[in-house]
Amino acid sequence: MIDSNLPNDIGLVLEGGGFRGMYTAGVLDSFLQHKLYFSYVIGVSAGADYGVSYVSRQFGRNLAVNEYVSDPNYCSWFHLLSKGEYFNEDFIYRYLPERLVPFDYDAFESSGVIMKVGVTDCNTGKPVFKTLDATDQGRFATLLSATSSLPLIAKPKKIDDAWYMDGGIADSIPVQQAFDDGNKRLVVVMTRDVAYRKEQVKFLAFWKRHYRQYPLLAEAIIDRAAQYNRTLDTIAELEKEGRVFVIRPTETLPVSRMENKPRRLEKVYHIGLEHMQADISRLKEWIGI
Repeated sequence: MIDSNLPNDIGLVLEGGGFRGMYTAGVLDSFLQHKLYFSYVIGVSAGADYGVSYVSRQFGRNLAVNEYVSDPNYCSWFHLLSKGEYFNEDFIYRYLPERLVPFDYDAFESSGVIMKVGVTDCNTGKPVFKTLDATDQGRFATLLSATSSLPLIAKPKKIDDAWYMDGGIADSIPVQQAFDDGNKRLVVVMTRDVAYRKEQVKFLAFWKRHYRQYPLLAEAIIDRAAQYNRTLDTIAELEKEGRVFVIRPTETLPVSRMENKPRRLEKVYHIGLEHMQADISRLKEWIGI
């Protein structure tokens, strides 16, 4: 058992952001260097994908996985055209962690950490949060794939007789869920700088037509910017109250969410690592250790 050494009423919330999540990977490796182990972690999309290696205490694993992101087996437009998905689920969530950069499922399970991932219910358009269980590797992989299944470039994933897509559609930064789960304070890792606000999606009729089978999912996609910006406002207030500690880039990261050039992403990782190293004393003071 790898026990948390932090107060068990402080949770860790991880925003998504595609490959911008390499910033989060750097932050999380800084946590591991300083032996900061949270007992509760919740993430969506890339936040969940990068977060699992933190829970399994595998320092540097996300950086090792990064070496494969330019491999056409990882993602490609050909795979999108031939299979309907830009990212290759089997390669990323099964072959890679089992063969190329082994994921320590036993360490994840013995960590004692509750880790939840957010997905969006296609039928309701609402967020759903499910706990990761490393004893069921198939379900584990499907949940990580579902939380990262972006509109247009991925298909819905079936879990427990329902269909789900990217968790960031309905709840990109699940601070409220973390509070609802009993946490009193939160550390929130974000992948956008403080000035960022999400712009309203365009072509509303297109989204309604494309997801006509799931009209409430289409509505969630259309409402995403407003929902995201409301969450930013909430986080700003919580930060003033001292209930959240926000870790975010100081400026716009030099990559897009779809960036897949390993060297550029490695630089983003080091931005996150160095940023957190410089701020670790302030975080420890806020935590009270």
